[in-house]
Amino acid sequence: MLRRLLILLAILLAPALANARGIEPQLIAENSAQPGGEVELAIRMNTQPGWHGYWLNPGDAGLPMEVKWELPPGYAVGALRYPVPTRLTVAGIMNYVYENDYSVLARLKVPADAKPGTVPIRASARWLACTDKICVPEQGEFSTDLAIGKVQPDFQEQFDAWRKLLPRPLATPANFEVSGQKLRIAIPLPRNVEVKEPYVFAAVDGPVDYAAEQQFRRKGDRLIAGLPRRTGEPAQFAGVLSLGDGTGLEFTAVRGTVPKGGSLIGDTGPQAILWAVVGAILGGLLLNLMPCVFPILAIKALHLAKSGGDERAARRDALGYAAGAIVGTGALGVVLLAIRSAGTEIGWAFQLQDPRTILILLLLTTAITLNLLRVFEVPSVMTESMPSGSFGAGALAAFVATPCAGPFLGVALGAALLLPPAGSIAVFAALGLGLALPFVLVAFIPALRKLLPKPGAWMATLQRILAIPMGLTALACLWLLWRLGGGTALQIGIAAAVLVSVMLFGAGLLQRQGKQSGYLATLAAIAVAVVAIAFIPIAPPTASTAASDASAWSEARVEEQLAAGHPVFVYFTADWCLTCKANETAAINRDEVQKAFEKAGVTVLVGDWTKGDPEITRFLESRGRAGVPLYLWYVPGKDPEELPQILTPSMLISRARQSR
Repeated sequence: MLRRLLILLAILLAPALANARGIEPQLIAENSAQPGGEVELAIRMNTQPGWHGYWLNPGDAGLPMEVKWELPPGYAVGALRYPVPTRLTVAGIMNYVYENDYSVLARLKVPADAKPGTVPIRASARWLACTDKICVPEQGEFSTDLAIGKVQPDFQEQFDAWRKLLPRPLATPANFEVSGQKLRIAIPLPRNVEVKEPYVFAAVDGPVDYAAEQQFRRKGDRLIAGLPRRTGEPAQFAGVLSLGDGTGLEFTAVRGTVPKGGSLIGDTGPQAILWAVVGAILGGLLLNLMPCVFPILAIKALHLAKSGGDERAARRDALGYAAGAIVGTGALGVVLLAIRSAGTEIGWAFQLQDPRTILILLLLTTAITLNLLRVFEVPSVMTESMPSGSFGAGALAAFVATPCAGPFLGVALGAALLLPPAGSIAVFAALGLGLALPFVLVAFIPALRKLLPKPGAWMATLQRILAIPMGLTALACLWLLWRLGGGTALQIGIAAAVLVSVMLFGAGLLQRQGKQSGYLATLAAIAVAVVAIAFIPIAPPTASTAASDASAWSEARVEEQLAAGHPVFVYFTADWCLTCKANETAAINRDEVQKAFEKAGVTVLVGDWTKGDPEITRFLESRGRAGVPLYLWYVPGKDPEELPQILTPSMLISRARQSR
């Protein structure tokens, strides 16, 4: 603590040199208020470039803001609610700060006997504004005139944006324990919630060493944080878990058991990159056994068997194929990283979420199937005997492999998204290397090449057998096309596949007559693909629903269903809420519950608060709730019943029966 006091003394003595304010506060009310109601207030901290303000716990240095309210009798203001802060290290000192404009929110309660009119809401505050060189203790007064019972300017859109920056509270408590020089915390977080760069901001000064490195592990539905200790053993621990994307979760931890082990998060050192690369190579190697990739590998092996003993040609062919596969997977990885850096959350095989890509994949797999059936021969420019043809075959294998998944691949590609860009691209390229590795080994190891059977009639039979898994892949593309683009996309896909098949069949007839028609057929197939892509719908015509056949919640939707005489069950959930997911699995989505709902005509509505939907935030606050889960049961003509946070199937079934 002496170090902290000395730091504060130094920064408080320096600012006599500064004249202008670094931060200018402003008090804003979201809208007008009604007697007995509440209204959101915001202290908007307008920060000058190069300056920063501090979170409620400033870290190793700095001071939190102090606010004294001057309110009319009967009015009351709740606790200040800060947005998720960022970290700033200056000379080895860790600060929890805001380097841009930020808003601190608070709820103002209006007394029931408030008279219509305008009342002044005033406050005086002290705060610390700093640059990387000086700190200035600033103070000032700010106020706003709040309209009671009449209309005043509405800032709801601004407040919605500010509310999304607040940490969202976790309903399930966390556990912590002291282990040597570590404070270990088990934070409840479903395993499917992606965490990029986690960090725990301690809400209270004392037990945690801010400048020391934090470590995180995932074990089941718990995120295990290891925080270096400083002093003391707290009775409980509160903080904010930053997820690394500007959002955060607010939690309170009590003493309890913290699981051991788990997989490490955020290790981006050379060893982590090496293991990810090894995993990608193994994953790519096993991809060759998948139905959509194995036929391409087999075609290459058949070509080697046909080529005889020309070792130089075999090696040249193998290197071209490997280069195509490596460049193919590497290019897909670069595109994926570029899209993610722009703020869109996507993963491997992201292009398969676009029906246009599925259409291209459909036409490719259809053409490969027909080629395996010996309906037509590939043009000479694409044959394996030319480097460009081998490169193209490798790139094609990389593209066709994207729908497939296999052992090692998920872990390796998941790790790639946590690595620096160079390490990520290395992992994606390693996937292509693994994909090409069997063919490279056969080409460069004569003993393996001698194991290949001699050319014969069996090759034609094998090719026809290989057409079966490739044809099934084409059918899978049709199904996926229907899922992504609906009936219209399916019809376009079938028509394009049939048209391409007819053209390739005609090209094969001409080839058997000694005429070279492959180039023309290829150009015609490309033209068909371009026209089909132009007409295919980008989005499905109907919106998807939740697993329990729930519709998206809105207050208007609730009123509409009640007016129609239907009981309504509303549940507010989030992907990061472990209690929510447990209730959905154990109670809401059970078959017997869904059948009871269907029999009683219950309408199920779901409010997804994963990304802090502003409309849901306002509704939760109107119910006096800070977070999810929230379960409401509506019956026409009655006030909604708020159900407990732990649901059981019998609880829901009994209410459904009573509603009949």
